[in-house]
Amino acid sequence: MDDLSTIRSEALDAVGKAADLAALDAARVAALGKKGTVTGLMKTLGGMAPEQRKEFGARVNQLKGEIETEIEARKSLLGNAALSARLAAEKIDISLPARPETQGTLHPIGQVMDEVAAIFGEMGFTWAEGPDIEDDWHNFSALNIPPDHPARQMQDTFYLPSRADGTPMVLRTHTSPVQARTMLNKDVQKMLADGGALRIIVPGRTFRIDNDATHTPMFHQVEGLVIDRTTHMGHLKGCLVDFCRAFFEVDDLPLRFRPSYFPFTEPSAEVDIGCSWKGGELKIGAGESWLEILGSGMVHPNVIANCGLDPAVYQGFAFGMGIDRIAMLKYGIPDLRSFFESDLRWLRHYGFSALEGAAR
Repeated sequence: MDDLSTIRSEALDAVGKAADLAALDAARVAALGKKGTVTGLMKTLGGMAPEQRKEFGARVNQLKGEIETEIEARKSLLGNAALSARLAAEKIDISLPARPETQGTLHPIGQVMDEVAAIFGEMGFTWAEGPDIEDDWHNFSALNIPPDHPARQMQDTFYLPSRADGTPMVLRTHTSPVQARTMLNKDVQKMLADGGALRIIVPGRTFRIDNDATHTPMFHQVEGLVIDRTTHMGHLKGCLVDFCRAFFEVDDLPLRFRPSYFPFTEPSAEVDIGCSWKGGELKIGAGESWLEILGSGMVHPNVIANCGLDPAVYQGFAFGMGIDRIAMLKYGIPDLRSFFESDLRWLRHYGFSALEGAAR
C-alpha cells in the first residue's frame, strides 16, 4: 500500500519535468494509460476484502485526481509557451496589402481636385464645403431657381422625405448651395461690410438622375464665387482664362465666352476652349473647333439679396464646371462611368503617384 507514495512521487515528477506536450502525454500514459501504474493499482481492487477495497480505492482515486489536475495545469503552461514560440516564429506584417499591389495610386478625381485647388489657391480663393443633403430653399429658391424650372422636376432631382416641419429635402443638384450658405454667414457679412472680399471655390459631390457615357447619377463639380463691391465681368474673364491655361498647361489656349442663361447669374456666359478633332483625336489648344467646359456669369442681384446682402452695394461673379469632365478632357478618359466602377486595372492605368503627382 505504501507504493502509492512512490507512484505519486514518480508520476508528479514526470509531469513536472515534461518539456513539451509530447513528453507530458507520455507521462500521462505512464500513470493513467491502460497499462499505467495508477491503472494497475485500480485493477488490484477486485481481489481485496470489501473494507480494504473501499479504503484503498479512495486513496487511488485521490491520487488519480491529483495527477490529472497536475497534468491539466502543466498542459496549460506548455500550451501557452508553445503558442508564444509559434507566434514569435511565424510573425506576419499586417501592414502589407492583401492584394498583390505594392503601391497605391490617387484617383483622377482626387488628383484633379488638388490641381484645381492649387490653381485657384494662388488667386486667393479658399476651399468651402457644405452638406450633400440640402433643403429646397438653399438648393433652389435662394439661387433664384423658380418652382417651374426643369431642375426641380422629379426626373432630374433625387427628392428625399421632407423634414418634420414639411421642409422638402433633396440630394444637392450642384454645389451652389454652399455659395448661399457662405454669403449668409454672419462673419462673412461682417468681413464684406468692413471692405473685404469673398473668394471661395466649392468642390464636391452632386447628384442628378442621369446615366450614360458622359453622365452619372453622382458626379463632382467645383464652383467658384467672388463677392465684393467692385468685381466685374472683366475680372471673371481674366480669372477663367488664367485657370484654363494653367489647368490644361497651354499658355496660349484660346477661350471664348458665349452668352447663355443661368437663373443665378446675369449676364451669363458659357466658356469654350479651342481644340482640334483631327483624325478623331481631341487636342486641346489647337485647331479651329471649340469645346464647352463651364458656365459662368455675374451673380444675379436676387441671389445676393436672398443671401442677406444689398445688391446695390455688393456684386460678384460665379462659375461652375464638372471635375469629372475636365479630368476626362485633360487625361484622355473616354467614359465617365468608369470613374466609379472600382476597377483596379483602370486605376493602375489612370491613377497618379501620391509622391510625384504624375500619371502612371
